[in-house]
Amino acid sequence: MAQKFGEIKHQLDVSLHDSSKPWTSILEQAEKKTGLDRLYIFAGGIVLVGLWLVFGYFAQLVCNSVGFLYPAYMSIKAIESKSKDDDTKWLTYWVVFALFSIAEYFADFIVGWFPLYWLIKCIFMVWLMIPTGFNGSLILYNRIIKPYFLKHEHNIDDVVNKVKDSAHKVFDKRE
Repeated sequence: MAQKFGEIKHQLDVSLHDSSKPWTSILEQAEKKTGLDRLYIFAGGIVLVGLWLVFGYFAQLVCNSVGFLYPAYMSIKAIESKSKDDDTKWLTYWVVFALFSIAEYFADFIVGWFPLYWLIKCIFMVWLMIPTGFNGSLILYNRIIKPYFLKHEHNIDDVVNKVKDSAHKVFDKRE
Protein backbone atom coordinates (compact mmCIF):
# COMPACT_ATOMS: atom_id res chain seq x y z
CA MET A 1 0.00 0.00 0.00
CA ALA A 2 2.84 2.38 0.85
CA GLN A 3 4.44 1.64 -2.51
CA LYS A 4 1.20 2.46 -4.35
CA PHE A 5 0.87 5.69 -2.36
CA GLY A 6 4.46 6.57 -3.28
CA GLU A 7 3.73 5.97 -6.98
CA ILE A 8 0.64 8.19 -6.85
CA LYS A 9 2.60 10.90 -5.02
CA HIS A 10 5.35 10.71 -7.66
CA GLN A 11 2.85 10.91 -10.56
CA LEU A 12 1.14 13.87 -8.91
CA ASP A 13 4.46 15.62 -8.32
CA VAL A 14 5.43 15.10 -11.98
CA SER A 15 2.06 16.48 -13.10
CA LEU A 16 2.38 19.51 -10.82
CA HIS A 17 5.75 20.31 -12.42
CA ASP A 18 4.61 19.67 -16.01
CA SER A 19 4.97 23.00 -17.83
CA SER A 20 2.26 22.07 -20.36
CA LYS A 21 -0.41 22.07 -17.62
CA PRO A 22 -2.32 25.28 -16.87
CA TRP A 23 -1.80 25.10 -13.11
CA THR A 24 2.00 24.86 -13.17
CA SER A 25 2.71 28.58 -13.27
CA ILE A 26 0.17 29.30 -10.51
CA LEU A 27 1.70 26.65 -8.26
CA GLU A 28 5.20 27.88 -9.08
CA GLN A 29 4.31 31.43 -7.98
CA ALA A 30 2.63 30.14 -4.81
CA GLU A 31 5.66 27.98 -4.08
CA LYS A 32 8.02 30.97 -4.41
CA LYS A 33 5.86 33.25 -2.25
CA THR A 34 5.18 30.77 0.55
CA GLY A 35 8.32 28.65 0.53
CA LEU A 36 6.12 25.54 0.68
CA ASP A 37 6.45 22.66 -1.77
CA ARG A 38 3.78 22.81 -4.48
CA LEU A 39 2.63 19.30 -3.57
CA TYR A 40 1.64 20.59 -0.11
CA ILE A 41 0.02 23.69 -1.60
CA PHE A 42 -1.98 21.46 -3.94
CA ALA A 43 -2.98 19.13 -1.08
CA GLY A 44 -4.04 22.14 1.02
CA GLY A 45 -6.12 23.42 -1.87
CA ILE A 46 -7.80 20.03 -2.19
CA VAL A 47 -8.61 20.03 1.53
CA LEU A 48 -10.08 23.55 1.29
CA VAL A 49 -12.22 22.62 -1.73
CA GLY A 50 -13.36 19.48 0.08
CA LEU A 51 -14.38 21.46 3.15
CA TRP A 52 -16.10 24.03 0.93
CA LEU A 53 -18.08 21.26 -0.78
CA VAL A 54 -19.27 19.98 2.59
CA PHE A 55 -19.87 23.22 4.50
CA GLY A 56 -19.70 26.16 2.07
CA TYR A 57 -22.17 28.09 0.02
CA PHE A 58 -22.44 27.44 -3.71
CA ALA A 59 -21.14 23.86 -3.34
CA GLN A 60 -23.10 22.87 -6.45
CA LEU A 61 -21.40 25.63 -8.48
CA VAL A 62 -17.94 24.63 -7.23
CA CYS A 63 -18.55 20.94 -7.96
CA ASN A 64 -19.98 21.56 -11.41
CA SER A 65 -17.12 23.93 -12.22
CA VAL A 66 -14.63 21.18 -11.39
CA GLY A 67 -16.56 18.74 -13.59
CA PHE A 68 -16.92 21.20 -16.46
CA LEU A 69 -14.16 23.82 -16.73
CA TYR A 70 -11.02 21.64 -16.88
CA PRO A 71 -12.63 19.04 -19.18
CA ALA A 72 -13.89 21.82 -21.47
CA TYR A 73 -10.40 23.33 -21.59
CA MET A 74 -8.81 19.96 -22.32
CA SER A 75 -11.46 19.20 -24.95
CA ILE A 76 -10.60 22.39 -26.81
CA LYS A 77 -6.91 21.48 -26.64
CA ALA A 78 -7.77 17.98 -27.92
CA ILE A 79 -9.75 19.41 -30.84
CA GLU A 80 -6.80 21.60 -31.78
CA SER A 81 -4.20 18.83 -31.47
CA LYS A 82 -3.34 16.45 -34.28
CA SER A 83 -3.67 13.35 -32.07
CA LYS A 84 -6.89 11.32 -32.14
CA ASP A 85 -6.31 9.66 -28.76
CA ASP A 86 -7.02 12.79 -26.73
CA ASP A 87 -10.19 13.44 -28.77
CA THR A 88 -11.46 9.95 -27.95
CA LYS A 89 -10.62 10.37 -24.25
CA TRP A 90 -12.52 13.63 -23.89
CA LEU A 91 -15.47 12.52 -26.03
CA THR A 92 -15.74 9.50 -23.74
CA TYR A 93 -15.69 11.82 -20.73
CA TRP A 94 -18.55 13.90 -22.15
CA VAL A 95 -20.66 10.81 -22.92
CA VAL A 96 -20.31 9.59 -19.33
CA PHE A 97 -20.82 13.14 -17.99
CA ALA A 98 -24.04 13.51 -20.02
CA LEU A 99 -25.47 10.17 -18.89
CA PHE A 100 -24.56 10.92 -15.27
CA SER A 101 -26.21 14.37 -15.55
CA ILE A 102 -29.44 12.81 -16.82
CA ALA A 103 -29.43 10.19 -14.04
CA GLU A 104 -28.65 12.90 -11.50
CA TYR A 105 -31.66 14.95 -12.61
CA PHE A 106 -33.99 12.13 -11.61
CA ALA A 107 -32.14 11.56 -8.34
CA ASP A 108 -32.12 15.26 -7.42
CA PHE A 109 -34.06 14.62 -4.22
CA ILE A 110 -30.96 12.83 -2.83
CA VAL A 111 -29.03 16.11 -2.68
CA GLY A 112 -31.16 17.51 0.14
CA TRP A 113 -30.85 14.38 2.25
CA PHE A 114 -27.18 13.60 1.71
CA PRO A 115 -24.82 16.22 3.21
CA LEU A 116 -21.67 14.90 1.50
CA TYR A 117 -23.28 14.70 -1.94
CA TRP A 118 -21.32 17.54 -3.57
CA LEU A 119 -18.00 16.29 -2.21
CA ILE A 120 -18.66 12.74 -3.45
CA LYS A 121 -19.87 14.01 -6.82
CA CYS A 122 -16.74 16.15 -7.17
CA ILE A 123 -14.51 13.17 -6.35
CA PHE A 124 -16.46 11.16 -8.94
CA MET A 125 -15.95 13.89 -11.57
CA VAL A 126 -12.21 13.99 -10.87
CA TRP A 127 -12.10 10.19 -11.20
CA LEU A 128 -13.83 10.50 -14.59
CA MET A 129 -11.06 12.79 -15.89
CA ILE A 130 -7.97 11.49 -14.07
CA PRO A 131 -5.12 10.99 -16.57
CA THR A 132 -4.18 7.42 -15.66
CA GLY A 133 -5.15 3.89 -16.63
CA PHE A 134 -7.73 4.09 -13.83
CA ASN A 135 -9.65 6.81 -15.71
CA GLY A 136 -13.28 6.56 -14.63
CA SER A 137 -14.86 7.65 -17.90
CA LEU A 138 -12.97 5.00 -19.86
CA ILE A 139 -13.78 2.31 -17.29
CA LEU A 140 -17.51 3.16 -17.17
CA TYR A 141 -17.74 3.53 -20.92
CA ASN A 142 -15.99 0.24 -21.73
CA ARG A 143 -17.67 -1.83 -19.01
CA ILE A 144 -21.22 -0.44 -18.96
CA ILE A 145 -22.12 2.07 -21.68
CA LYS A 146 -20.45 0.48 -24.72
CA PRO A 147 -21.82 -3.07 -24.17
CA TYR A 148 -25.32 -1.66 -23.53
CA PHE A 149 -25.12 0.57 -26.58
CA LEU A 150 -23.85 -2.19 -28.87
CA LYS A 151 -26.60 -4.52 -27.65
CA HIS A 152 -29.36 -1.94 -28.25
CA GLU A 153 -27.86 0.15 -31.05
CA HIS A 154 -30.47 -0.91 -33.61
CA ASN A 155 -33.37 0.00 -31.27
CA ILE A 156 -31.78 3.33 -30.41
CA ASP A 157 -31.28 4.10 -34.12
CA ASP A 158 -34.95 3.27 -34.78
CA VAL A 159 -36.10 5.68 -32.07
CA VAL A 160 -33.76 8.43 -33.33
CA ASN A 161 -35.01 7.96 -36.90
CA LYS A 162 -38.67 8.08 -35.77
CA VAL A 163 -38.04 11.30 -33.86
CA LYS A 164 -36.18 12.76 -36.85
CA ASP A 165 -39.02 11.79 -39.22
CA SER A 166 -41.61 13.29 -36.87
CA ALA A 167 -39.63 16.51 -36.64
CA HIS A 168 -39.38 16.70 -40.44
CA LYS A 169 -43.17 16.22 -40.72
CA VAL A 170 -43.84 18.98 -38.19
CA PHE A 171 -41.49 21.43 -39.86
CA ASP A 172 -42.68 20.51 -43.39
CA LYS A 173 -46.29 21.29 -42.36
CA ARG A 174 -45.26 24.73 -41.09
CA GLU A 175 -43.83 25.82 -44.43
